[in-house]
Amino acid sequence: MTNETSATADASGTAMSGSLARVARALEAAGIDAEVRHFDESTRTAADAAAALGVHQAQIAKTLVFLADGEPMVVVMGGDDRVDTAALGTVLNGAMIGRADADAVRRGTGFAIGGVSPAGLPGGLTVLVDRSLSDIGEIWAAAGTPTSVYRTSFTELLMVTRGREVSVAQQ
Repeated sequence: MTNETSATADASGTAMSGSLARVARALEAAGIDAEVRHFDESTRTAADAAAALGVHQAQIAKTLVFLADGEPMVVVMGGDDRVDTAALGTVLNGAMIGRADADAVRRGTGFAIGGVSPAGLPGGLTVLVDRSLSDIGEIWAAAGTPTSVYRTSFTELLMVTRGREVSVAQQ
């Protein structure tokens, strides 16, 4: 299915989850005409999503939630990269970085682990988009559920997240 635009139904009239509808509204508000795909199998991890789509894991934009001095924040990066938490702390003015558990992820983003989308994040949340994605043409990101993804680009990720471009991938 493509071009998810309705808050309650997709292009075929099928009912959407609240999270998927939130992503669709955010994409539409950013002027992004995204192709959303739904799968029977899981797309919870970058490896799962890449396998379902038949693409390289690097083409998956994973949306990771960390705690910076106890406050949730998001890093969007390539599916085969890992965050250098020391570099992340430096980018965030020396903040102490910790991993968010499932409850912190839900409270901070409104999404459940496995479906955290870069689109539809709450306002005021710090979002960093890693430059590692800038060299990748076609990128796929979670669309709010553990079985849905949407096609995007580095520029669109920056637009929809209102994020800041950084380099925090491990070297």
